[in-house]
Amino acid sequence: MSETENLDLILLLEMRDEMISTRAEMTNVRADIATKRDLADVHSRINSLAGDVASDLLNMEKRLGDQIFSLRRAVMDYHGATIGHGVLINEYEERLRRVEQHLNIGTS
Repeated sequence: MSETENLDLILLLEMRDEMISTRAEMTNVRADIATKRDLADVHSRINSLAGDVASDLLNMEKRLGDQIFSLRRAVMDYHGATIGHGVLINEYEERLRRVEQHLNIGTS
């Protein structure tokens, strides 16, 4: 082999090595880009999930508030009816006592 052919062979081998290292670097860059896209996708999904959770919490708070209001209303109605009945019973007992006193038939 002549010196020129050896030089050409050496240059070709160096070029091949550079191409191999360049391909490896490109593969690494592609992997980094894919990782960054994956991270961006994960970040986007987390933000979406946070929005969904916040919306669900607001809806639950509203429904719970409505249920508490309904429960409070039912308790107030019950107490109103119970107190009303209690007043009626007290009035009935007073009238009965007066009638018993008037007729002189006490149960004491």
